[in-house]
Amino acid sequence: MYNFFIDKENIDKNLRYVKGSDYNHIKNVLRMKEGDTVLVSCLNKSDLCKIVSFNEDLVLLEVVEENYNDTSLPIKVCLFQGLPKSDKLELIIQKAVELGADKIIPVQMARSIVKIDKKKDNKTARYNAIAESAGKQSKRNSITEVLPPMTFSQSLSLLSALDLIIVPYECEDGMQSTLSALKEIKSGMKVGVFIGPEGGFDDKEIDALKERGAKIVSLGKRILRTETAAITALSMLMLYAEINL
Repeated sequence: MYNFFIDKENIDKNLRYVKGSDYNHIKNVLRMKEGDTVLVSCLNKSDLCKIVSFNEDLVLLEVVEENYNDTSLPIKVCLFQGLPKSDKLELIIQKAVELGADKIIPVQMARSIVKIDKKKDNKTARYNAIAESAGKQSKRNSITEVLPPMTFSQSLSLLSALDLIIVPYECEDGMQSTLSALKEIKSGMKVGVFIGPEGGFDDKEIDALKERGAKIVSLGKRILRTETAAITALSMLMLYAEINL
């Protein structure tokens, strides 16, 4: 079943309005008809809706069943991703959204090969479009936000709003620290996950995260690529939350 996101302004009691590019997609690409059903997501919930009519620039839908498909995790997850090379960030964003991340923050770290260049075209709009597309595909109830890239020191200023910070680090031995960190997670928590770039974390970055109460964990004995580490860490969080919370 197809899923579409709308703004709260497009809600009127039991009616929903789909506009813009999604209107064209429903009518001209999918060639859907009156009576067909879709999911419409807004305000962290999804409703099963039936197409009532196609007007000049919008699709009018009627709610058939509210809160039809709650795919949200019982925790809020923010991914701090060390800036990777080439188009790896696009893959990471796509998979992070599918795995339940609510916010993604690209971070320039000491060993990042890619550097922030504000003079170049900002790719944030494209990254958010990728996040929205992945959210539709995975039936998310809300759109994951991708923030503009920031420095490591800037990212540290955001940590006070989190309840738990998890940092997978290749120099951490054993899985006991990982299990201990997971056991601290409670329903409703805001959990941050820091993933290093291709070159890994600098020692000073790990020290700075420890000073702010971060839990340094292991993802196993193997050295993982940055995109693999991100997917593995988020998969671990998703499974733990789904099973235990």
